[in-house]
Amino acid sequence: MSDTMTDAELRKQERLIARKYADRFPWEVPTWGLGNMLIWVSLWPLVFMDILPLWIAFPIACVNVMACFLPAHEAVHGMIARPGEKLRWLNELVGHLSLLPMAMPYRLQKVTHMEHHKHVNHPENDPDITTQSKGPLDAIWQSFVQRQRGKGGAMRGYGYILEKVGRNDVLVDGALYQLSFFGILFALAWNDYAIEAALLWWAPRHIGIAYIQFFFSWAPHHPAHERGRYTNAKFWTSRVGNIASMGMQYHLIHHLHPFIPLTDTPKAYRELKPILEARGCRFEGDLR
Repeated sequence: MSDTMTDAELRKQERLIARKYADRFPWEVPTWGLGNMLIWVSLWPLVFMDILPLWIAFPIACVNVMACFLPAHEAVHGMIARPGEKLRWLNELVGHLSLLPMAMPYRLQKVTHMEHHKHVNHPENDPDITTQSKGPLDAIWQSFVQRQRGKGGAMRGYGYILEKVGRNDVLVDGALYQLSFFGILFALAWNDYAIEAALLWWAPRHIGIAYIQFFFSWAPHHPAHERGRYTNAKFWTSRVGNIASMGMQYHLIHHLHPFIPLTDTPKAYRELKPILEARGCRFEGDLR
């Protein structure tokens, strides 16, 4: 039916379907964000008191960092509550606290992510364009390489973009977070907790950032050349499944309709698929 509809009819039908998945209180977002943060925080006393072995706590901490980004991302888009609503405080609380395992300021994510939406795949204005790589192994390798001294940092495009849009105040946030992060690591090492600091925060953070950059940025946009509304991201199938790939198999739904909660994007995709096919969206693999 969609192949016989006019552009205006397709647009109207797409909006009607998308709105069905909006304005729902996403209880899973604060539960996920705050719960994940509390689990990570609890690892420290459990390890220090020899209740939990470090070799068990380390992989848990890695998962905590991997899982911390998306709740804050949902908060950036006001999924819990938009400005002026009663639960806006909860939205912002989730945004700030859920990112603690990653040692990333919420305002930095908010400003740069909005710039990403405005300029998806733009070679100069998209802060995430620095994850552009030749293939999956190169994407993972470059994520670690960029964190070496002189390479510009794990998210080297962020500082450039923040300066470009006149948000030096957010750069200050980033500097304070980095100073605090390394200050805490130094204090722990000084007090004979160097191994604990390395395996509960330093190493999980590096592993988690690589994981987040791969699935959230590289995989759904590769090769990151298209800039059209319906082609700047794609639908793809992940070998590790939708949950392990952060739900990013349906990432284009988020770019088209960022008010749809992440956990609802598969349902929205299935209902919107005929329209998306008519729009010439990119499909890689048999995504259901």
